[in-house]
Amino acid sequence: MRQIRSVRTIMALALALALLGAPGAQAAELYFEGKVAGGETLSVLAPYGGIVEEMAVSVGERIEQGDLIAKLATTKEFAPVEGRVAGVFGQPGDNTESVAERYGAVLFIEPLHKYTISADTSKAYNSNQNRVIHTGEVVYLSCTSDGTHQGVGVVTKVENSSYTVEVTAGEFYLEETVNIYRKPDYDSKSRIGRGTVASTAAVAVKGTGSILKMHVQTGDSVERGQLLFESVSGTLDGLYAPGNEIRSEASGIVTAVDAGMGASVDKGGKLITYYPSDFMRIEIAVAEADLAYVVPGMKVGIEFNWDVNQEHRMEGTISEISYNVADPEAEGAPMYTAYVDFTPDESVRLGMTVLVYTIDGHDSAVQASDVAADSGPAED
Repeated sequence: MRQIRSVRTIMALALALALLGAPGAQAAELYFEGKVAGGETLSVLAPYGGIVEEMAVSVGERIEQGDLIAKLATTKEFAPVEGRVAGVFGQPGDNTESVAERYGAVLFIEPLHKYTISADTSKAYNSNQNRVIHTGEVVYLSCTSDGTHQGVGVVTKVENSSYTVEVTAGEFYLEETVNIYRKPDYDSKSRIGRGTVASTAAVAVKGTGSILKMHVQTGDSVERGQLLFESVSGTLDGLYAPGNEIRSEASGIVTAVDAGMGASVDKGGKLITYYPSDFMRIEIAVAEADLAYVVPGMKVGIEFNWDVNQEHRMEGTISEISYNVADPEAEGAPMYTAYVDFTPDESVRLGMTVLVYTIDGHDSAVQASDVAADSGPAED
């Protein structure tokens, strides 16, 4: 490949020298072989800590601005009881522990079953069977005053001779005294005790981490198991919650997937590394003898080796030439790396081989020819 380049270069230089004496002579083209390379790499970072739930890209894939890169898993908090949401104290961006420390919980749920009865067996019908209470059993309630207030409940807790009943049906006054029966006909022989009606305490929902998204607000009716809010580990930036879908801010080519599906990442941790399209460039090898003819700022043409019909030509600009020799240990004339900036499209891939040539008639090419002319006639 180097031999072909050198031959082309020598022929071009010979033609340039031959034309120096001719009026209106154009600068000869110089050809260089090169390849598409990535410049500076960028990374897509996790905005908060968590587990990678989905990695949507792979190494070598081209991404566009706005493309989904990854999803981070969230911790989901569900309603433990059916009821009404009351006292929502947290909002996206808040740390749940801080909110709970100040208010007792991120939010509270007033249970649908709003009455609780604290009872014991002291007023049970005189039977050993009536003094053995079972958690979960359904009981029947009747006020002691005149029996007009009746309802149904379920035993939720038993401790020795005391137990708690959650009222599932019926209306009662707070602090009203009720008799509790095993049979719906309120047969006195099925009475297992007596208790006092109280308001069921609101259920606190605290959560962990930082709130990413709230799914309910004060006054909402919720069913048991309904999603209340989502949180993530670590802290968020103030009250800004970006969501759990991480998207690309620029187009480019993925060079590394730094955190695959299931991986744990910290806030600011790398998800992927990529070459932005804006930073893609072409590297060409320039012989020491050709340095006078290649200058930063000069326009060049670009042909891709895959483009056999030369229908996909592009234009670029020499941006810089390295001051370090490309391979200090190589034999022969020193070679230096020059970089060509260009605007790639979707057909351009990293590592593609190209032919870069100076453009005839361009001022920068003429300038390069003038440098050759100033060096004097070639020696025999």
